Amino acid sequence: MGELTGSLLGYWKVQKFVAQKVIPTEEENLFNECKKIVERLKSGNAKARNQDVLKKENFSSLRSGFLIEFDDFAGLVDSEDKKKRGFLLEALLERIFSLYEIQTQKSFKRNGGGEQIDGAFKLESWYYLVECKWTQKLTDIRQLDSLYGKINRSGKQTLGLFLSINGWSKHVCPLLKQNNDKSIILMDGYDLRCVLVEHNRLDLKDLLLKKLEYLNLEGEPFYSAAQLLGNTINN
Repeated sequence: MGELTGSLLGYWKVQKFVAQKVIPTEEENLFNECKKIVERLKSGNAKARNQDVLKKENFSSLRSGFLIEFDDFAGLVDSEDKKKRGFLLEALLERIFSLYEIQTQKSFKRNGGGEQIDGAFKLESWYYLVECKWTQKLTDIRQLDSLYGKINRSGKQTLGLFLSINGWSKHVCPLLKQNNDKSIILMDGYDLRCVLVEHNRLDLKDLLLKKLEYLNLEGEPFYSAAQLLGNTINN
């Protein structure tokens, strides 16, 4: 806006000069006031651009830091480390979701302390309960049954996200597809790492919404980040 207004003022002044017309004092004063406004607009635009650059740089820095944390967690191997790794994963996941401006809630207990929820978030007016697993063995269907129970004991506008860093057994997806109440989307470690790798330019919201679309339209509980990145490249 400032650049355009400045150009128009310049054009007006040139036209007066070409026509060799004397500019009345009132018009000259108005012209000078308009120039001051233009300078303020330009200054405001520059400040907004600087803030935008700083925001992007801060986002990039945090994302890179989270990627380092994630890779460091993968190196924790003994039994005590594995237990610690689970808690660290919950905290890291909450920070990653917050980075992408997804409203989150940290782990909590409900029903008189009898039910542990690893985390929750809100996306497109729906609430998601989160279950996190970072175990050596692939997740089996029994671990997802626990999440189904928590969802069923929640409000009608509640879905579930099951994050298993090392994936799940080959039986999990077919069994989930047989469930009439298809309310769980799956995410693995590759998915999570993909949103932290800068050159992928993959937005976490886009990935989650694509997973939800795939669940609703295709009945499939798992849509991989690899599929989304592949489609983006092909398009």
